[in-house]
Amino acid sequence: MSYTKFVAPLVRANSGSIRKLRISPARCRSTVASTKTREEKEQQQQQKTNGCTVVEAAPVELISQSRKATKAPLSKTHIDFENTQEAYKSKGNIELLRSLLVFKLCTFDILVDKNKELMDLSRKLLGQWMFEKLMKMTFYGQFVAGEDHNSIKPLIRKNEAFGVGAVLDYSVEEDLTQEEAEKKEMDSCVSEAEKESPGADHREKKYKAHRQFGDRRGGVISARTYFYADEAKCDMQMETFINCIKASGGASNDGFSAIKMTALGRPQFLLQFSEVLVKWRRFFNFLSAQQGKSQMTVLEQKLELEQLKESLTELGVGAKDDIENWFTGEKLGLSGTIDLLDWNSLINDTTKISNLLMVPNLQTGHLEPLLNIFTEEEERQMKRMLQRVDILAKHAVENGVRLMVDAEQTYFQPAISRLTLEMQRKFNREKPVIFNTYQCYLKEAYDNVTLDVELSRREGWYFGAKLVRGAYMYQERARAKEIGYEDPINPDYEATNRMYHKCLEYVLEEIEHSRKANVMVATHNEDTVKFTLDKMNEMGLSPTENKVYFGQLLGMCDQISFPLGQAGFPVYKYVPYGPVNEVIPYLSRRAQENRGIMKRSQRERSLLWKELRRRLLAGQIIYKPVY
Repeated sequence: MSYTKFVAPLVRANSGSIRKLRISPARCRSTVASTKTREEKEQQQQQKTNGCTVVEAAPVELISQSRKATKAPLSKTHIDFENTQEAYKSKGNIELLRSLLVFKLCTFDILVDKNKELMDLSRKLLGQWMFEKLMKMTFYGQFVAGEDHNSIKPLIRKNEAFGVGAVLDYSVEEDLTQEEAEKKEMDSCVSEAEKESPGADHREKKYKAHRQFGDRRGGVISARTYFYADEAKCDMQMETFINCIKASGGASNDGFSAIKMTALGRPQFLLQFSEVLVKWRRFFNFLSAQQGKSQMTVLEQKLELEQLKESLTELGVGAKDDIENWFTGEKLGLSGTIDLLDWNSLINDTTKISNLLMVPNLQTGHLEPLLNIFTEEEERQMKRMLQRVDILAKHAVENGVRLMVDAEQTYFQPAISRLTLEMQRKFNREKPVIFNTYQCYLKEAYDNVTLDVELSRREGWYFGAKLVRGAYMYQERARAKEIGYEDPINPDYEATNRMYHKCLEYVLEEIEHSRKANVMVATHNEDTVKFTLDKMNEMGLSPTENKVYFGQLLGMCDQISFPLGQAGFPVYKYVPYGPVNEVIPYLSRRAQENRGIMKRSQRERSLLWKELRRRLLAGQIIYKPVY
């Protein structure tokens, strides 16, 4: 089912109406992970029963038990991250000195805290031409590839010559005041229904806009923020992403491009759709607890179908005959149970013929509209967002570029992940094109990863993930405390590390098992990189299979990126580009991020000094990379 059809007709809510759940034919699904050999799987691909592939069930958590005992061991790969000659062979001496200068400047609090004011003052004193020259010799030259898609090509080609690819990211941002940002956020996140009758709807605090957190840039130093202005601005941002995709396709053979959903439409829809998805999942948890299964892992929770029908009838969700019809003749429930993935597909199929923004009311048992009024203009805005997403995915396919959908705040993320999932269903049939981002500082990260991997197994498409620790921790914690809902973030950094490694190991085991999953390990943490390499060696995963990628930001952690690339691992730099004046907000965030990194560790600067000393002692006063 096209994900544009999945949502586009659904954004209508009739005033005060109560709808009953309807179900249309669901997709055929395989069961959980197979333990058969690859030869047996190929035979099974030819055996179809009513269009569904026949596979043998095995416990989902025991993928690693399916490893072949007779698998021929691959030669283990060891990367020496202390070898500065390999790490910096792509850099001239001037570039090393620039890195040392920039990283040292980032350790001075007053320079970082007042960086915008200092840059404005420098522009006034030096004039525009000299200011741009100064920036290109320092911060801009360190962290930004160039002003447009033509000027960035030399850097991309040089990095590729040393084994490092590119994830292109046009990093131009609006330089708004806090008041301007708050006004834009409130205007774009509050519906007409909420404006006319505040507090009269069924909304939860977490999924409503709050002025004190209207400036989503607060406390965020490693992510770009978009604010909605109008539909024309969203069209312009879509065109920017298209140009970025084309530039990535023209600059390399296997590049990535990054997009953000909040750049493509009014965020009101993301808030509302996220709330719907969360409430439906909560309803499943409620029914699971009724059957005494609340302590099981998310994929082990399987509702007994007959008992489920009785519960739904008792709750008044639908008439008994209607509930029987929901499952009669469906592929769902043939095993006598319904799990969370099956449950999610009910929302999916319901939305073909009823409202998307309908939620179960546990008190009444009925489905009720999230909003009492949903205007025609709001409906058109939601449809346009989906159309823009579809256009970008098609351009990615046409240009041979993989598209990474960035993660955002938790009150937007359920909708972003679901829309990305629908893109994956459509475009990841033959190879991984669309990649979702999982923030491992979230308590629910592992559940989200395992559910999406299992869905990809059942439906036979390529799972694509980028794993990050997360960019919104301080903001998320402050918002949860102030507004009054559970903190979604893991309790400490160590817990986030454990979550990251747990999610990563699960995806690596899936790669070992099926070779249809793909993951980008997006991290500057050397220990996590070493953990990944150890697991790949242990599982016999070769870097030449191009299933496991590594990612770091341009201008940071070259001692990780380049040794990996030269050892044959797929590794990518996030490559920002844009005019000097328009990437100032990006450069400001890089300065703040590096302050924390450089204060915690002297390692990168010490390695840079080590390589400079080595070259000088070897008589390489003028060093020019050869490629």
